[in-house]
Amino acid sequence: MHSPNLRRRSAFTLIELLVVIAIIAILIGLLLPAVQKVREAAARMQCQNNLKQIGLAAQNYHDSNNRMPPGGASDVAPFGTGGGYGSSWMIFLLPYIEQDNLYRQWQFNGNSGWQNSVNMNISVLSLKSYICPSSPLDVLCPGPPGVPRMGGDYVAIAGGVNLPVQGFVETRIATSSGTGCCGPGIMGAGGVMHSNSQVQITGITDGTSNTMIVSEDGNFLFTANGSRVNWRAGGPHGFAMGVGYGGSLSGGDRPFNMTTIRYAINQVRGWPNSPGDCSLGVCENTGGNTPLRSAHTGGVNAVFADGSVRFLTDSLPVETLIQLGIRDDGTVINLP
Repeated sequence: MHSPNLRRRSAFTLIELLVVIAIIAILIGLLLPAVQKVREAAARMQCQNNLKQIGLAAQNYHDSNNRMPPGGASDVAPFGTGGGYGSSWMIFLLPYIEQDNLYRQWQFNGNSGWQNSVNMNISVLSLKSYICPSSPLDVLCPGPPGVPRMGGDYVAIAGGVNLPVQGFVETRIATSSGTGCCGPGIMGAGGVMHSNSQVQITGITDGTSNTMIVSEDGNFLFTANGSRVNWRAGGPHGFAMGVGYGGSLSGGDRPFNMTTIRYAINQVRGWPNSPGDCSLGVCENTGGNTPLRSAHTGGVNAVFADGSVRFLTDSLPVETLIQLGIRDDGTVINLP
């Protein structure tokens, strides 16, 4: 007797195919969070590397000029000529982040950070050293009078609000009560990089490892009605904008691209509806107390005057954050 021929199966049944698809979907679902975590870890590392470069650039700037860069400057000596809105710290650090060619083209006059026509063409460029890869914000901001400019995701620390600690009282602050445009809130000069600052390393008596100079400004804020707003320290004017007429709180002399510490890390919700209340230092155009914030989970990166980069968690008390923003309040903070 001959054995009957056995027919070979040439394809999956429908049920088997559905089972395979279901298994693949489950595996993808399990893998996606891991992939996202790896991606965020890489982005956070790149952000830390950006800040490390900024810290080294600030130290090299000090070596060349015997002072740290200003948080923002007017076009007056030693930062420029002719007066008016000058340039931010990010412009002064260009030669030290391998952008010397751009720096040589920059003109420190004619409202260099605002209206200078040559500079406006440069400030539209995307400089990766000033952009955090985790930030969801647009690279370009509107830039009145309608010329898009790079926003920048980092902010200089001008100082902190008055917080008496162990007998220390911060007097290097000025307050504006203006709620609309041009009322910056509280502007300090107790930090390392404030308006028209020329702080030397020897003036950082709390120690360079205990004093922040730059941190993150790279996430949305949310107003009381739930609207998501892009209110960065540079406002709609972009990363190049400095300060106007000497650094005082006169009308039109707002501190761009720097912040005086007043609020907790990642305090992003509940701000007054657009255009905001500039007396709080947080508004569309432009407050001087923008909270440090990032899209990283749990905190922000910050670079200190010694060039070290640390991750500051959301749980850090605002009082401690203020102390880290002041260069000479006499306190030594032991961060984990």
